[in-house]
Amino acid sequence: MSQTPNGRNEFERDRELIHNQEVYRLRQEHERLRLAQRRARLAWVRNTIILLVGALEILLCLRLFLRLTNANPDNPFAQTIYTLSEPFMRPFSTLFISPTSADATRIFDVNNLIAMLVYALLGALGVALINYLQGPGFQSR
Repeated sequence: MSQTPNGRNEFERDRELIHNQEVYRLRQEHERLRLAQRRARLAWVRNTIILLVGALEILLCLRLFLRLTNANPDNPFAQTIYTLSEPFMRPFSTLFISPTSADATRIFDVNNLIAMLVYALLGALGVALINYLQGPGFQSR
């Protein structure tokens, strides 16, 4: 065995190099795992935003359809849709005066359309924020 200037042989030096490589690989793998867990959490948040905004959009669309078709407001289904959508419509309820048909039975609720647009934009902004927090190049992974 040949000795190096500091008194260690080549075998020990090789073992130390291999050990250092393994430590480096473990650190890399730990970092990849940490990033994958972060991506998974942010993906869950993004999917939750999409699901909730989508459900709200469907609810508001149903409300608009019921108002346009002059559905019976005493019907339990219509009451449920109106009751569930009311808190989301409240900020927009007096924004515009909605046009009605000649006999004032069918209501084209412009406020409902504005609410749908605003909530869709807020949802898109939330998804864009999550995508920004995700970091560059997350979609290609």
